[in-house]
Amino acid sequence: MPRRKPRPHAGSDRQTGRSFDGSARPTELAVDDPTLVYGRHAVRAALHNVRRHVVAIRHTAGAGDAIAAFLAELPETRRASLPAPQPVDASELDASLPDGAVHQGVVLKVTPLPEPNLDDLIAAWDGRADIVLVVLDQVTDPHNVGAVLRSAAAFGASAVVLQDRHGPPVTGALAKTASGALDVVPLVRVVNLARALRDLQQNGFWCTGLAEDGPVDLGRVDLSGRCAIVLGAEGAGLRRLTRETCDALARLPTCPPIGSLNVSAAAAVALYQARLARTGRDDLQLVNG
Repeated sequence: MPRRKPRPHAGSDRQTGRSFDGSARPTELAVDDPTLVYGRHAVRAALHNVRRHVVAIRHTAGAGDAIAAFLAELPETRRASLPAPQPVDASELDASLPDGAVHQGVVLKVTPLPEPNLDDLIAAWDGRADIVLVVLDQVTDPHNVGAVLRSAAAFGASAVVLQDRHGPPVTGALAKTASGALDVVPLVRVVNLARALRDLQQNGFWCTGLAEDGPVDLGRVDLSGRCAIVLGAEGAGLRRLTRETCDALARLPTCPPIGSLNVSAAAAVALYQARLARTGRDDLQLVNG
């Protein structure tokens, strides 16, 4: 029986046979290397994040001013710890990334962020009564997870929790979709989601699952205080054990014939609802005039 061809190495160059750091590699299609961060929002956030170790900064000639502006924003100690930016041809950046990746002329080589531990975060939140979390039940699309992270950052969530076995790896595509939120909001992986929900409940979190058949509209659920908004994968929704572990199930009041939203859109709506529960309805009054 013939052996399968080896899978491409992360970070390989699909045209020149060179990786992002210049080392020789076989000529093959580039894959989504988790050590490459690209796109201006994601790059700017990574540069600001002191927990990020940046190995290399590369940019096209047209993006040189943007990189200079990002570096000028940083404290001197952070700037001194970073490597000097290297101008390169756009084709070199293209070759280091998957087909269709939009790098906007800037790419960083980084080491992965340390993975946060849920127990450590719960301990760090001791004494805080007003925390919102997003919990994802087998959401596997990196673009969805990235979009959820972006909404979590926009509406002040403290973390996004997902199951380790059924969650996507942190790749450049996920970071690009998150638009910088990956370096702002902790992405927490847990082995057992139901057990994680019970741990949260024991620490004062009210866990609300979103389901198309939820008995009440989300607007009637109290999302103040410590709350976790739990969302399932598109199509499958929440698994049975996840549903049974939640304190309540709620639905979004969509208009027929649309019964549900994409998970990242649903997360944004729910997070905004939780934000209103903390700020009052002044936000809506301002929007409505």
